Amino acid sequence: MVRKLDRRQFLGRSAAAAVALGSPRPLVSAARTGSASDRLNIASIGVHNRAAGNLKGVASQNIVAICDIDQEFLDAAGEIYPSARRYRDFRVMLEKEAEKIDAVLVSTPDHTHAPAASMALQMKKHVYCEKPLTHTIYEARRLADLAAENNLVTQMGTQIHAEENYRLVVELVQSGAIGKIREVHVWVNVDYSGRRMITGTPRPGHVDWDLWLGPAAARPYCESVAEDGSVMVVHPFNWRWFWDYGTGALGDFACHWMDLPHWALDLKHPTRVSASGPPPLLESATSGLVVTYEYPARGELPPVTLKWYDGGKRPDLLAGYKDAEGQPLDPKRGQLFVGSEGMILSSYSEHMLLPVEKFAGFKRPDPFIPRSPGHHEEWIQAIKTGGTANCNFDYSGALTEAVLLGVVAYRSGEAIEWDASSLSITNSAAAQQLVHKEYRKGWTL
Repeated sequence: MVRKLDRRQFLGRSAAAAVALGSPRPLVSAARTGSASDRLNIASIGVHNRAAGNLKGVASQNIVAICDIDQEFLDAAGEIYPSARRYRDFRVMLEKEAEKIDAVLVSTPDHTHAPAASMALQMKKHVYCEKPLTHTIYEARRLADLAAENNLVTQMGTQIHAEENYRLVVELVQSGAIGKIREVHVWVNVDYSGRRMITGTPRPGHVDWDLWLGPAAARPYCESVAEDGSVMVVHPFNWRWFWDYGTGALGDFACHWMDLPHWALDLKHPTRVSASGPPPLLESATSGLVVTYEYPARGELPPVTLKWYDGGKRPDLLAGYKDAEGQPLDPKRGQLFVGSEGMILSSYSEHMLLPVEKFAGFKRPDPFIPRSPGHHEEWIQAIKTGGTANCNFDYSGALTEAVLLGVVAYRSGEAIEWDASSLSITNSAAAQQLVHKEYRKGWTL
C-alpha cells in the first residue's frame, strides 16, 4: 500500500526538518566534500534527445557517469563528457557509482522513468526526471513518497515552469484579475495516431533492445508503421505512440500545458475524469481526444472543470474574440482561463486578457512569485542549500497522476470516480487495472 502524503504534509515536514537542523542545510551525500558551493557529482540515465538537453542544463557540475542502451549515442556523449564513465544498464551504473554520485538525471522513455528514479531515490540520490514523471499513476505516487521519506531534492523536467510567462499568468490569476475561475481549457494540435508495430526487421547492433524494453513485456525488436505504410524506428522517439512505452499526446504534452492551471489554481487531485474520442486501440494511442477533469473546491477557491483537447480539437469559446490588432484569435495550442470577470488566453511564451477592450489600461499586479534561475539550476541550487525545487515530485507527481487519469479514462471507456487517498477508481474494477502494471522479471519499483 502506498502511504498517503498531501502537499501540506510534505511542506510541513520540510519546514520541521529545517527548524530542527538549521536552515538552510545542504542536502548532499558523502560523495561530495568541501563547501556547499562545490560541484555536484551527477550520473545521467539517457544521453540523447531530451537527455542531451538535460545534460547540457547541468554541465556546470561534474558529469561523472553516463548510461544509454544505444552505443552510438553513448559514444557521442562520451566525446562531450570524456571524464564520464560509460554504462549500458542503469542498474549496474547506480550500483557501481553509489558512493561517487550525489544526483541522477533520468531521461529515458516513459516506461523506464519509475524503475530508474526509484532505484536512485532508494539510494538517497537527488533526482531530476523528465516528464511525464512516470508511466503509471501508482508509480507517480511511489516516487513522491520516496522523495519525501528520504528528504531528497527532486525536479520533473517541465522546463517551461521556470520561464517568466507562466509566472505572469499565475500572478494575474491569483491576484483576481479575472475573478473566480471555474473553467479552464487546454489544447494542443498534436496527432499521435495511426501507427502499429511490426517485427521481423534486424535489430541494429548498437541497440540493446532487451535493456530498452526494461520492465515492459518481452517482445522481438520492433519498428513503427504509419497508415501510409512508412516505416520508422520505435527507438529513439516513436515509442510515444504505444501504450506499453508511452501515453500519446497526453503523456507528451499535458504535463507542460496542464502545469499552468494546476499551479495558478492550486489544483491537485481531480475526483471525476471522463474522455471521448476515437475508439481506443489495444496497442497504440489515437488522436482527437477531449478529456474532462473535475476538481473539487480548495478552501475558498471554487470547483474547477478543466478540459483537455488534442489532435486539432479546441474549445469554441474564442469565436468572435480578437487580439489588440483586431485579428481573430485562432491559436493552435493554448490555455484559456474562464473567470467571472474575463478570460486569460496563454501559451508558453505569451498571454492576453480578454476581452481586449475591457482590459485596456489594466495595471497588472506587482510580481510576487520568486523568479527562477533556470529549471536545472533551480534543482542544483536546492540540493546545495537544502531548498526545494518548484516542480518537486510532490507537486509534479500529483500533476502526472491527473494527466494519466485522462489516459485511464480514455482507454477504459468509462467516466471514472477517483479517490486519491487510496489510489482507487471507486466505480470500475476494469479501469483500476490501468492504475499500475506488471513489471517483467528482473525489474522492480
